[in-house]
Amino acid sequence: MRFIFKFSYPPEKFNQAVLDGTADEKIAEILEETKPEAAYFFADSGRRAGLLVVDLADVSEMPKIAAPWLLNFDAAIEFIPTMTPEDLRAAGMDALGKKWA
Repeated sequence: MRFIFKFSYPPEKFNQAVLDGTADEKIAEILEETKPEAAYFFADSGRRAGLLVVDLADVSEMPKIAAPWLLNFDAAIEFIPTMTPEDLRAAGMDALGKKWA
């Protein structure tokens, strides 16, 4: 099942990683471990943030995606179930519309 994994972190812990020269290494290691389909980084309400698109075989994989961000950067996290256009077509929206019209 595909999810958008959104995270944001308070500046203190990430700033420390930037200052001690470990931020790039930690992020690269996390991305290598999680192998997201896509990764984006941005500012959200004044905090550093990002999102990963991940395809999980089972929800029990959520902790392995979340833990590195929580433990390394004190991140706030959110998992958002997501569909591709193919997934949406397979949902049968037209049939649902006819049934519930």
